[in-house]
Amino acid sequence: MAHPQLVGVGVGPGDPELVTVKAVRLLASADIVLVPATEESGDGPGRAEQIVTANCPDARILRIPFSMACRSGISEKRKASWQTSADAAVGAFREGADIVVFATVGDPSVYSTFSYLAAHVVELLPDVEIQVVPGVTAMQALAAESRTPLVEGTETLALVPVTAGMERFAELLDAVDTVVAYKGGRHLHEVAAAIRGKGRDAVLGVNIGLDHQELHRLSDLDDDRAAPYFSTVLAPARRGETTGGRL
Repeated sequence: MAHPQLVGVGVGPGDPELVTVKAVRLLASADIVLVPATEESGDGPGRAEQIVTANCPDARILRIPFSMACRSGISEKRKASWQTSADAAVGAFREGADIVVFATVGDPSVYSTFSYLAAHVVELLPDVEIQVVPGVTAMQALAAESRTPLVEGTETLALVPVTAGMERFAELLDAVDTVVAYKGGRHLHEVAAAIRGKGRDAVLGVNIGLDHQELHRLSDLDDDRAAPYFSTVLAPARRGETTGGRL
């Protein structure tokens, strides 16, 4: 007899078309699809839920409260969200569900809560099989929308959350060719200052893939400009040749 499956499905950064065929199949076949509901979405559907319903309008969706008020560390609210997700998944399995999906924006392996959810569920139900379906990340979508190659030839790439500290971000600007910063909207002026201080420029992406997306060169922004939490900054490698020249 097949084991029940808990599947973390990446649904991309926002554009409903940036979802894999495998993701759509699992969303459609799931007994229940868990989606995060944050303060930003209020009583309405969050970004992940909107993508799910655009692809699978008949999906059985359960919203799980997730607090984004805590920007760093493991808060009690964050722990409670993990436990609520685990309880919902375990409850569904005990009621006979074969497939429970957790839909997450971006990729389930990149700054996602899915790994914590999976650990909680397996602790309670060791026979549950865990699967992960990758999704398009914000940095990939920003690179595509801005026509900015992430890496060429032997270039290196680093992804860093600004919540790790500006010192760490500055170190990476010195050590790595292309640096992508997540979770830096409130500290955009500091991020921009660090990049300019290294004699580099970057592109800022907000709501990438949506009708109201924004693309800006950091060099064109005012010093006091802020951005939403889920903004992405891409500081590409210094390239003195045309695209592909370092291949």
